[in-house]
Order: sequence, then structure tokens, then C-alpha cells
Amino acid sequence: MTDNLRLHGFNNLTSSLSFNIYDICYAKTEEQRAAYIDYIDELYNAERLTQILKDVTNIIGAHVLNIARQDYEPHGASVTILIAEHELDEADPEKTVPGPGPLPETVVAHLDKSHVTVHSYPESHPDNGISTFRLDIDVSTCGHISPLKALNYLIHSFDSDIVTMDYRVRGFTRDVDGKKLFIDHKISSIQDYLAEDTKQAYQMMDVNVYQDNMFHTKMLLKDFELDNYLFGTSRRDITFEEARDIESRLRKEMLEIFYSRNLD
Repeated sequence: MTDNLRLHGFNNLTSSLSFNIYDICYAKTEEQRAAYIDYIDELYNAERLTQILKDVTNIIGAHVLNIARQDYEPHGASVTILIAEHELDEADPEKTVPGPGPLPETVVAHLDKSHVTVHSYPESHPDNGISTFRLDIDVSTCGHISPLKALNYLIHSFDSDIVTMDYRVRGFTRDVDGKKLFIDHKISSIQDYLAEDTKQAYQMMDVNVYQDNMFHTKMLLKDFELDNYLFGTSRRDITFEEARDIESRLRKEMLEIFYSRNLD
């Protein structure tokens, strides 16, 4: 919030961030696909996801009230954390102004309304050898704290081929003169909150509805190194023709997810 914005009573605005990442790989055999799912389940189990959400809570300046987490059978995990807000220190304006938040190795705790949740969705299909992993994180806050500050940390916490982000401010609050305020901070794009290295690494596209305070950004990783997408094998173990076919399948999968439609 700006320094000259004075509110009447509590800030009733709700800021919601939906953050989704996709990891794509090629696993040719049934055994490799099963191993990939097991690998993802182990890497992103409920315990690790809980720690990530705790870090997010610290970054946005909140206090954990309650944690519920679950590892599912045969695969997948979910974590929900209820959080509560304290007043921000006025000497710390970086909590609300646009700009990248901290990296995973530089997280510092600060404070203590709403909730943060995460759900994982590993899946594969036997026909084309493509396996995908999707992770959904939702951060909903009320009052002064902004979920946008967690974006830089989240992006650097995962190996993400595709990222989609939605940010929306809902409801209204009032200033001391009774005027309704439907947003309490300036924002032109979610990209305002991304670090430069992230912007350089991804192709990005915005779809924003400014009059309704709705902002959408999706990102597609630019660099493509086939060995990074092969699970249980490597580029040197396959022929040139196989490599070209696999790369074509992977790129098609990534574009279909990025554009949210099937492509010929």
C-alpha cells in the first residue's frame, strides 16, 4: 500500500495467487514410467512441500496457525496451511511494492490471514512415453501482505518447464472518507515481480483484465537439452532418428500445455 492511503477499519481486500508448474520427461518403458512417478513422489513428498509452504509464509510475512498434510496412494501429496497476519513494519516497504522476492537460499522469516495450499499431480501415458508432473500452489491473503513476493522463491524451488500464474484482487475496502477501494497497490503485470534471470530463461505471455483486477502470466522454458528430459536413459543410448522423434513429442507436449489446446 502507498504511504498516503489511509483506510477505515480493516483492509477487506483478498489477494489470491495461483501458481502452477509443469515438469515434462520422456520415460519409454513401463518400468521407467513407474520409476519416474516414484522419483517425483519422493522428491515432492508432503514433508518437503510443507517446508516450501512454510518458507512462502515467511516470505509474505505471515504466521502459521495450522498445518494439514497428506501423502496419497498410489501417488501425489497435498498440504494446507492456515495463516494469520500481523501488521507490517512501516520501515519494510518491500513487502508490498513490485519486485522479485528472495531466492530459496536467502529466505528470512518476518511475520504472521488466510491460507496456502499445494497439491501434486504426477501422471504418464504408455502410448507416447511422455510423463508429466504438475504442482499447484495457491496463496490467499487478506490485509497488507502480498502473495506476489513468493513468486521468485517458488520458481527457483522447482525445475519448471512451464509455469502458469494467476493473480486476482477481490472484494473492496474503504478509505477514511468512505470511498471504495478495489485494489490497494499498483500492478501492471505479474512479470513486475519476477527476477531478471527468470525473464531471460522463459518465453512469457500475459493476459490481463485490468478493470477486474485479474492478471495472468504463463511461461515456457526457452532452453531445450534433450538429456534433461530423458528418464532412465541418455542421448548417447539412442539413435539420431529416435532422438529427433522424442524431441518432437516433448516439444509438442510442452506447447499443448502452454497454449492449453491439442495441436496437430
